[in-house]
Amino acid sequence: MADQKQKPPEYSPELKEFIRRNSHLFWYTPEDKKEQISSELLVETLLNYGNLDEIKALIQLLGVREISRIFFNATGRKKLNYYPEIHNFFSLLFSRYA
Repeated sequence: MADQKQKPPEYSPELKEFIRRNSHLFWYTPEDKKEQISSELLVETLLNYGNLDEIKALIQLLGVREISRIFFNATGRKKLNYYPEIHNFFSLLFSRYA
Protein backbone atom coordinates (compact mmCIF):
# COMPACT_ATOMS: atom_id res chain seq x y z
CA MET A 1 0.00 0.00 0.00
CA ALA A 2 2.11 2.83 -1.27
CA ASP A 3 1.24 6.46 -0.56
CA GLN A 4 -2.53 6.42 -0.76
CA LYS A 5 -4.00 9.91 -0.56
CA GLN A 6 -6.37 10.15 2.36
CA LYS A 7 -9.78 11.48 1.40
CA PRO A 8 -10.70 14.66 3.30
CA PRO A 9 -13.35 14.14 5.97
CA GLU A 10 -16.97 14.95 5.22
CA TYR A 11 -18.06 17.38 7.89
CA SER A 12 -21.55 18.50 8.75
CA PRO A 13 -22.53 22.07 7.80
CA GLU A 14 -22.40 22.96 11.51
CA LEU A 15 -18.84 21.69 11.85
CA LYS A 16 -17.77 23.52 8.69
CA GLU A 17 -19.22 26.72 10.13
CA PHE A 18 -17.37 26.06 13.39
CA ILE A 19 -14.10 25.71 11.46
CA ARG A 20 -14.82 28.98 9.59
CA ARG A 21 -15.57 30.81 12.87
CA ASN A 22 -12.29 29.55 14.31
CA SER A 23 -10.22 29.84 11.14
CA HIS A 24 -7.74 32.12 12.93
CA LEU A 25 -6.50 29.05 14.79
CA PHE A 26 -5.58 27.42 11.46
CA TRP A 27 -3.59 30.40 10.18
CA TYR A 28 -1.03 28.11 8.52
CA THR A 29 -3.66 26.30 6.44
CA PRO A 30 -4.70 27.82 3.08
CA GLU A 31 -8.23 29.24 3.19
CA ASP A 32 -9.55 26.84 0.56
CA LYS A 33 -8.25 23.82 2.54
CA LYS A 34 -9.51 24.68 6.02
CA GLU A 35 -12.77 22.76 5.75
CA GLN A 36 -10.79 19.69 4.67
CA ILE A 37 -8.47 19.42 7.67
CA SER A 38 -8.36 16.07 9.43
CA SER A 39 -10.37 15.52 12.57
CA GLU A 40 -7.05 14.84 14.33
CA LEU A 41 -5.75 18.29 13.40
CA LEU A 42 -9.06 19.90 14.36
CA VAL A 43 -9.03 18.36 17.84
CA GLU A 44 -5.30 18.96 18.39
CA THR A 45 -5.51 22.62 17.40
CA LEU A 46 -8.63 23.36 19.44
CA LEU A 47 -7.33 21.63 22.57
CA ASN A 48 -3.94 23.35 22.31
CA TYR A 49 -5.02 26.84 21.27
CA GLY A 50 -8.78 27.18 21.68
CA ASN A 51 -10.45 28.90 24.58
CA LEU A 52 -12.95 27.19 26.88
CA ASP A 53 -15.98 28.30 24.86
CA GLU A 54 -14.46 26.96 21.63
CA ILE A 55 -13.62 23.63 23.26
CA LYS A 56 -17.15 23.35 24.69
CA ALA A 57 -18.60 24.04 21.24
CA LEU A 58 -16.37 21.34 19.72
CA ILE A 59 -17.60 18.88 22.35
CA GLN A 60 -21.19 19.79 21.46
CA LEU A 61 -20.49 19.11 17.78
CA LEU A 62 -18.35 15.96 17.96
CA GLY A 63 -19.17 14.58 21.39
CA VAL A 64 -16.78 13.93 24.25
CA ARG A 65 -16.34 10.25 23.31
CA GLU A 66 -15.27 11.04 19.74
CA ILE A 67 -12.85 13.75 20.87
CA SER A 68 -11.49 11.37 23.50
CA ARG A 69 -11.00 8.65 20.88
CA ILE A 70 -9.11 11.04 18.59
CA PHE A 71 -7.03 12.36 21.49
CA PHE A 72 -6.00 8.94 22.85
CA ASN A 73 -5.31 7.53 19.37
CA ALA A 74 -2.61 10.15 18.79
CA THR A 75 0.72 8.36 18.98
CA GLY A 76 4.34 9.18 18.31
CA ARG A 77 4.88 12.58 16.76
CA LYS A 78 1.17 13.45 16.84
CA LYS A 79 1.06 12.84 20.59
CA LEU A 80 4.06 15.12 21.04
CA ASN A 81 2.20 17.95 19.28
CA TYR A 82 0.09 18.48 22.41
CA TYR A 83 1.58 20.79 25.01
CA PRO A 84 2.48 18.69 28.09
CA GLU A 85 0.07 20.51 30.38
CA ILE A 86 -2.72 20.24 27.78
CA HIS A 87 -2.04 16.52 27.33
CA ASN A 88 -2.08 15.96 31.08
CA PHE A 89 -5.29 17.93 31.65
CA PHE A 90 -7.27 16.29 28.84
CA SER A 91 -5.90 12.82 29.69
CA LEU A 92 -7.39 13.22 33.16
CA LEU A 93 -10.61 14.78 31.88
CA PHE A 94 -11.29 12.21 29.14
CA SER A 95 -10.32 9.30 31.41
CA ARG A 96 -12.97 10.41 33.84
CA TYR A 97 -15.81 11.59 31.57
CA ALA A 98 -15.50 9.71 28.28
